Amino acid sequence: MTTTTFDALAYFEKLKAAGVPEEQAKVQANAFRDFSAIQEENNRKELATKGDINDVRLEMKEIEMRLSERIEASKRETLKWLIALLLSQSALLVAVFAYLKP
Repeated sequence: MTTTTFDALAYFEKLKAAGVPEEQAKVQANAFRDFSAIQEENNRKELATKGDINDVRLEMKEIEMRLSERIEASKRETLKWLIALLLSQSALLVAVFAYLKP
C-alpha cells in the first residue's frame, strides 16, 4: 500500500490564489491535513505485519494440533466400539451354534 502525503501548504496557497480569505484557507488546509492524518492512521491499522501473520500461523498450528488429537481420539473410540461389537457378535454366533448343535 502506498502512502500519500497531504501538502497543506500547497493547498493553502491554491485556496489563497483562488480568492479564499487567508484565515478560511488556513482552517480548511489544517482540517484537510488532520483528516488526511486520521485516514492514514486508519489505513495503517488495517495492515497486517509479519508479526500478525506469524501469530495467525501459530494459532493455526495449535488448532491443527488440537484437531489432530480429536481425530485420533475419535479413531480410537470407533475402533474400541468396533472391536467390542465384533467380539459380542462372535460370542452370540458361538452361543447360537452351540444351542443349535444337537
